Amino acid sequence: MTITTINQHKVFGGNLTQCNHQSNTVNCTMRFSVFMPSSASKENPVPVLYWLSGLTCTDENFMQKAGALRVAEQLGIAIVAPDTSPRGTDVPDDSNQAYDFGLGAGFYVNASQAPWQQHYQMYDYIRYELPQLITQHFPVSAQRAISGHSMGGHGALVLALRNRDFYSSVSAFSPICHPVNCPWGEKAFSHYLGDNKDDWQQYDASILISKTGRQLPMLVHQGGGDEFLEQQLQPQALLDAAKRKHYPLEFNMMDGYDHSYYFISSFIEQHLQFHAQHFKR
Repeated sequence: MTITTINQHKVFGGNLTQCNHQSNTVNCTMRFSVFMPSSASKENPVPVLYWLSGLTCTDENFMQKAGALRVAEQLGIAIVAPDTSPRGTDVPDDSNQAYDFGLGAGFYVNASQAPWQQHYQMYDYIRYELPQLITQHFPVSAQRAISGHSMGGHGALVLALRNRDFYSSVSAFSPICHPVNCPWGEKAFSHYLGDNKDDWQQYDASILISKTGRQLPMLVHQGGGDEFLEQQLQPQALLDAAKRKHYPLEFNMMDGYDHSYYFISSFIEQHLQFHAQHFKR
């Protein structure tokens, strides 16, 4: 698998590289960004955090706005931020170009319905193709964590709960916790996965947490002033499921914070420290 470097920047001593490649999983050219700390080398591979962004975002939002790179350099952690959906003129989009479906809104699922199934295989892309590509081209170790925001928080929780031996920890900001029962999730899942709601459950963290075996360290921050809190995000569903399962979820409701990257940048250091702690273990 080959990659092409689009641009590269020196930042806090490390290197931020934006790349693209031809994906065999989503059948288009995909773009991603990688931050490598200065400590990383072939002789000293470093652990890697995969960051999944939310609706309307690309690989650039987190790297530019989250304020994570200084801390990642200090902790010796690589960060990989993929795009949020397949892209290209041949990739189908919402007929009305809505922000919550189609391009920019892949929801980290494997679509089974036409015309989406040819390209919208984001679950397999994040779980299989992208890690193989990163391991091939960058000095990263076998220690991996995953995190994300909103739609990306949903994706991070789902991928971690379904792959507990692949990741050492998971965290999320303002995740969509119960997508089978919220407008964003219902719209995306009905198009990508069809009308059988039993098929949706494999992508719902509040359902998956009740079925989990080995418990993965989990950290969630939610803004109390988030405009999407009650209707779309529904963190209470995740909290209730974790309580029933006695799952050690560390959940933080932060009064006054909204859904933006101002919120993420306020607490991203705690998340990186959380993952660093579990990398060491």
